[in-house]
Amino acid sequence: MTSASSVVYFTAIFPYVILTVLLVRGLTLDGAGEGVVYYLKPDLSRLADIQVWIDGGTQVFFSYAVALNQIVTLGSYNKFTNNFYRDAILISCINSGTSLIGGFAVFSVLGFMAKQHNIPIEDVANAGPGLAFITYPNAVTQMPISPLWAALFFLMILLLGLDSQFAGVEAVITAMMDLFPNLMRRGNRRMFIVGVYCLVTFLVGLSMVSRGGMYIFQLFDYYSASGMVLLWSVFWEVVVIAWIFGADKFYDAIEMMIGSRINPYLHFCWKYLSPVLCMGLLLAKFIMFRPLKYNKTYVYPDWAQGFGLILALSSMVCIPVFALFKLATARGSFRQRWRKVTTPILPKDRCHPSWK
Repeated sequence: MTSASSVVYFTAIFPYVILTVLLVRGLTLDGAGEGVVYYLKPDLSRLADIQVWIDGGTQVFFSYAVALNQIVTLGSYNKFTNNFYRDAILISCINSGTSLIGGFAVFSVLGFMAKQHNIPIEDVANAGPGLAFITYPNAVTQMPISPLWAALFFLMILLLGLDSQFAGVEAVITAMMDLFPNLMRRGNRRMFIVGVYCLVTFLVGLSMVSRGGMYIFQLFDYYSASGMVLLWSVFWEVVVIAWIFGADKFYDAIEMMIGSRINPYLHFCWKYLSPVLCMGLLLAKFIMFRPLKYNKTYVYPDWAQGFGLILALSSMVCIPVFALFKLATARGSFRQRWRKVTTPILPKDRCHPSWK
């Protein structure tokens, strides 16, 4: 095991230890029961609000790193016969379970804070990044031995950030190495590129820890790391798998890899349900577009909203532009070009008999 992999194991596992400690401490606070009840008793009337479905759908994509390429990149290092179907189910269960446990840890403390100030929990539980960086830390300072719990909480946040950074950097660098193998895989170029990328992202991050950093952070988060960008990316990922490579071929490829046929319901999801839901939520996002607000009060100025849209488009246009570029630079008639750019190049030993 290399030193880098040891660090990743630590940053991925140790936050669970801290989360468990915070959960136990939170559940022992006065008022924790009210917070847990509020957490487990949602307002079902909100399901009639399309914005709830939009936010929920994009949160699932963000949480599972479906459209951010981390899972795809890390999965590419597996052996061809690795049972990724089992791994996908396991990762999904761990991810959802972590979110559920984290909710207990957070809302138990919010229930304590609400009782301390004698105010409703809904007035304490603000949505968005302010919950993790403002509301929860404020609640921790009112707990007995507050320096200990504050240190554990921010250590957990730091380790989670490092772990996310490892996966995020690997996703970007691996894509560059695969796209330009002859140029990138020479000497210490990979290390140099990683250093430059980390430096650039560090400089961008500096703007988010200034006095107005929360406003910048939410601008980037709203326009470039969630919402329409993720829906757009996932839509095209599913279209490529189900309609260009072919859902039937993809189903056969999975059988070659893991040795068995998986649930046919997923075949229906790839081909119809997922693209329809993604495009439906994306259209609803555009039709019901709401200007970004901070803390439900501060409305970003028009120039900031415009900058945010540029951030979103800088990622979204890459998909159709690159597809048109490959189509335009191919040779032959339009039909020949289309067939060439949409036909995957596969080794003969990894082709299903039904494809011949």
